[in-house]
Amino acid sequence: MNKPLLCALSSVLILGAGAAPAVAGPHHDRGHGKHHHSQDVDFSGTVALSNCSGSVVRMPDSQPTDPALVLSNGHCLESGMPGAGEVLTDQPSDRSFTLLDAAGKDLGTVQADKLAYATMTDTDVSLYQLTSTYQEIADQYGIEPLNVSDQHPKESTAISVVSGYWKKIYSCDVDAFVHELKEGDWTFKDSVRYTSACDTIGGTSGSPVVDSATREVVAVNNTGNEDGEECTMNNPCEVDENGEVTVHQGINYAQQTYLIPACIGAGNKLDLEAEGCTLPKP
Repeated sequence: MNKPLLCALSSVLILGAGAAPAVAGPHHDRGHGKHHHSQDVDFSGTVALSNCSGSVVRMPDSQPTDPALVLSNGHCLESGMPGAGEVLTDQPSDRSFTLLDAAGKDLGTVQADKLAYATMTDTDVSLYQLTSTYQEIADQYGIEPLNVSDQHPKESTAISVVSGYWKKIYSCDVDAFVHELKEGDWTFKDSVRYTSACDTIGGTSGSPVVDSATREVVAVNNTGNEDGEECTMNNPCEVDENGEVTVHQGINYAQQTYLIPACIGAGNKLDLEAEGCTLPKP
């Protein structure tokens, strides 16, 4: 995983959850991919968790009066990582998130009242429901949510990984899609592999992966192979349709989010039985 910082105290890259960020302020890494990367992608709508990154997101059919949603990773849960095959829904939560403006400045705190969904099966995602509506957040902070695309991204798409925790933006391209990505006990499907410019680190877990042209969320950042090991924790391996295993040391990955909108109904309520919803079920 791009480790939550409470799990990364021994990493030479991370000083710990209470340490100062590696950069003094907002920092944009321009990638070395084939595409020009939009200068318009910023921190607006992103959040910092206690140990990870995330974003306030809306689905294509979300309304201003709906309770807002925060997107992050399943492995960033305050209760610890879900087990393989475990799916959590509608769990009480009072987790708080620090909301950022376009420049990465802390605006204030938004609060969850529910963990709507979380899993590390097939994907690595958590969705928190907030006590505030989108309209209330806009009125108080002047911040609009990020839009989650309901379309599968394409190879070579220019993307930005926006970390609210580190106040840092990584820019690169979608290099490929991975049939299965295995890491320890977990298996992720159809993962996004980045080109090498997105050298994400612990604390970037849960960052929205934004299409740099459309500014829509297409994935959520979650892991990378640190040491060149095969299929171990912090060293995911790729498994193709024929079972062939490949390791890319230093390369990082995200989980696609286009599956989520079909599972969110009226009022931003989770509906895993909705037509077209293919997210893992409890």
